[in-house]
Amino acid sequence: MNPSNSSTGSSTTSISKARLAILAKQPEALANLGHGIEKESLRVTADGALSNKPHPTPLGSALTHPTITTDFSESQLELIAGVHSTPDACIQQLEDVHGFVHANIDDEVLWPSSMPCILGEADDIPIGQYGTSNIAKAKSVYRQGLANRYGSLMQTISGIHYNFSMSDAFWTAMGPLYPNRTSGYFDLIRNFRRHSWLLIYLFGASPAVCKSFAKNIEHDLETLDEGSLYRPHGTSLRMGRLGYQSDAQSDLHVSYNNLPAYAQSMRRALSESYPAYEKLGVKVDGEYRQLNTTLIQIENEFYGTIRPKQPINPGERPLTALLDRGVQYVEVRCMDLNPFLPVGIDVETCRFLDTFLIYCLLADSPEDSELESARMLSNQLAVVAQGRKPGLMLANEEGDVSLKQWGDSLLEQCNGIAQLLDQVHGGSGYTSAVAAQAQKLAAPEQTPSAKVLAQITEQKIPFFRFAMNQAIAHQEHFAQRPLTRQQITEMVAQSKESLAKQKQIEAADTMSFDDFLTSYLALPEA
Repeated sequence: MNPSNSSTGSSTTSISKARLAILAKQPEALANLGHGIEKESLRVTADGALSNKPHPTPLGSALTHPTITTDFSESQLELIAGVHSTPDACIQQLEDVHGFVHANIDDEVLWPSSMPCILGEADDIPIGQYGTSNIAKAKSVYRQGLANRYGSLMQTISGIHYNFSMSDAFWTAMGPLYPNRTSGYFDLIRNFRRHSWLLIYLFGASPAVCKSFAKNIEHDLETLDEGSLYRPHGTSLRMGRLGYQSDAQSDLHVSYNNLPAYAQSMRRALSESYPAYEKLGVKVDGEYRQLNTTLIQIENEFYGTIRPKQPINPGERPLTALLDRGVQYVEVRCMDLNPFLPVGIDVETCRFLDTFLIYCLLADSPEDSELESARMLSNQLAVVAQGRKPGLMLANEEGDVSLKQWGDSLLEQCNGIAQLLDQVHGGSGYTSAVAAQAQKLAAPEQTPSAKVLAQITEQKIPFFRFAMNQAIAHQEHFAQRPLTRQQITEMVAQSKESLAKQKQIEAADTMSFDDFLTSYLALPEA
């Protein structure tokens, strides 16, 4: 490990000179990157309450539709842009999907913030329903387990998942410098976890929340107004103690040193029973409360800022897919919805994510440890709670370093990657994206989290009203940009096809649900 500037104490991992030399000769290896987005949004009523309506029929089947599904709640849409070779194409598809959704949810709007709208009682939050097939029931039981384990309120928090992959040409060009593609992606993941606090600072957009969300939760938030709680220097409450954190998982160290180590960590979490979940029970009085009593029911329950991924076949477990076929892409999971953007993310953000992820891939990547994982979590929580606090210090293996100093060093490394990307794609989009993030480090008031608080305080409105204003503005944005007749025809057909496919799956079931679960939850052999 070679710090890029040892005098700063920033401990920014430097880019491998051997890897950079190859790219300098073959910059085209940075073409044809894979981009995909999964964006969650709550459906809310005109008065800002969580919708209690079922998934709208015009949107098709949440079980089988390729671009419109639901996450935890029946009212929590997950809108998907498939794999594209450019951020522009990815965002365009997401725009089109949003346009179709807005036109088919009657008088409801999409909540634009990661932290939820006005919520009633936890029992009133409708859990996602996917039909009568065994796989549909399993998806709902899994969500029931999440509700029983962590509470339904936490599950209504929404985010953006950014899927990213390098091209076959890249891995071919790199040859022996990566033992294989999977090894390279684990290099990326380890470095990403070391530096993901930077993304939370730059793109965190949830410094405040409705009091209704935290009414039965212990917290250290301050009162912003009669309806809102906040952290004055906070960035992303979603990524902190109020969000996707699990006491049960706090002692679980997942190693990302290689696929076997990762699989062993996950296998332990998927096979060892947890006492509190044993007390909850699995099937009580004929009703399922959860899928099982293990620390995590299935792989998706493990909370992390990034995941190694491999597309799965029907009925296949994610861990089985990884062990059989290796890592195909990574899924970034620490991005808030940006409430100032109609689809929560834009091309500039995607370009920076590409640049940052390629830096994480090309930089030297030492093996991780339990000690380092604890330090990374400490940094994450510090940035969540007080990321914009002047002079905030973070920790690395060399000691304490200021957030700005470390961030500047990371962006300096990213800028070299951005120059190569601009060389390949033309223009200056990537270097401009890095420059925009440098401005946020120099001027914290330019971060989305600061802008959210500025709007709330300057307009003297609660968080709820700010978010509703943005939701209405986004609705008008899409109303003024209607889809073409051909786009509407194609999307209507896609919805109908998904409903037909759901019926086919239901008709094809032959085994009991209990037998299906036994097979569904079977782990791959060690």
